[in-house]
Amino acid sequence: MACEEPSKIVNIPSIVQELVTCVHEPPSQYVVPEQNRPDVDCSEMPEPIPIIDLSRLPAPGNSSDEVAKMQAALENWGLFLAVGHGIEPSFLGEVMKVTREFYKLPLEEMQKYSNLVDGEEFRMEGYGNDIVVSEKQTLDWSDRLYLLVEPESRRIYSLWPTHPPSFRDILCEYAVRCREIASLVLRHLARMLDLHEDYFIEMIEEDAITYARFNYYPPCPKPDQVLGLKPHTDATVITVVFIDDNVSGLQVQKNGVWYKVPIVPNALLVNTGDAMEILSNGFFKSPVHRAVTNAEEDRVSLVMFYTMNPEKEIGPVPELVDEKRPARYRKMKTKDYLTKLFETFAEGTLSPVHRAVTNAEEDRVSLVMFYTMNPEKEIGPVPELVDEKRPARYRKMKTKDYLTKLFETFAEGTLVIDTMKI
Repeated sequence: MACEEPSKIVNIPSIVQELVTCVHEPPSQYVVPEQNRPDVDCSEMPEPIPIIDLSRLPAPGNSSDEVAKMQAALENWGLFLAVGHGIEPSFLGEVMKVTREFYKLPLEEMQKYSNLVDGEEFRMEGYGNDIVVSEKQTLDWSDRLYLLVEPESRRIYSLWPTHPPSFRDILCEYAVRCREIASLVLRHLARMLDLHEDYFIEMIEEDAITYARFNYYPPCPKPDQVLGLKPHTDATVITVVFIDDNVSGLQVQKNGVWYKVPIVPNALLVNTGDAMEILSNGFFKSPVHRAVTNAEEDRVSLVMFYTMNPEKEIGPVPELVDEKRPARYRKMKTKDYLTKLFETFAEGTLSPVHRAVTNAEEDRVSLVMFYTMNPEKEIGPVPELVDEKRPARYRKMKTKDYLTKLFETFAEGTLVIDTMKI
């Protein structure tokens, strides 16, 4: 979803599917710091996850309760479960079948589609693990197959499995069907914001890129010590996820609490991504989510990521910016945003952006103690933490200058730390 060129990696982790056959507890590089460890049996959602029947969405100019439900779901959770999407359960069964059959192949067969070039350079597409940028990086307990599916002219078929024999045809058909779903939802999101109904659809066309990610989560002997996939948001305009009907594992965060996403047979999970949050100027949310494992069963999922053209600029839609609602995000080239996203994803860092909301009945007070540096001192990466493998990611600046920028960006609703990145 980001860098097209191969990049150097710090080390090559084991394929988790192979690792799980010979260990009785997860190796240290997979063990999550205690304060970040998952509650595998986390909270049930405070209200049922919104289930939207896409077949009940109205024609242009009409209204329905289903549209209102979808809008509330995306404003509050950033996601919903879609039923009535038009994909037959039998075909979804075929999609799940070829996914599992691929992961049952001998390791040497799967390695034919490796995401390592010459065994040492990482590329986004292919079979293996996500990029490792630091020896201190906590690794995810999962393997994945990542493939570019649109535009068709950019497919690298040498990375598309030939076994099982139906894999390619099924993926091509599934991509067509999911695009229909994405387009239907995006059309209604545009109407909600009083934009031309094809506004967001055009964002995922014109050389925009769609990726398919086949996730495999092996059983883990100590599931409370690892994460199948670390907390993250998607960089997408919209994401469509086919979740394993038999094993739960997806969790979504809201107000600092992790909630279990329930299983609804033959439903597809639809969530908005960072690009949509930026384009909508914060009207729609990009949900933070993660995957957990269990000790008994493996789990698979298939994710379709709909991103913008990497060369296009991303920023709030002009029609959604005015004096009452100023721009909350600065403009940036999509490819630059994607590069930053994958850097922070690899490190498992989500900056603690926080906010306060009000209510209609009661007032509230809080007291915050801020511990800052000497304003005359320079702030920058500690020299001992910078080397060839991990170059400086932030430029140096006097603390007082940083604080000045902090208050400027705070007033604008942007993040000062973004201005310091190299």
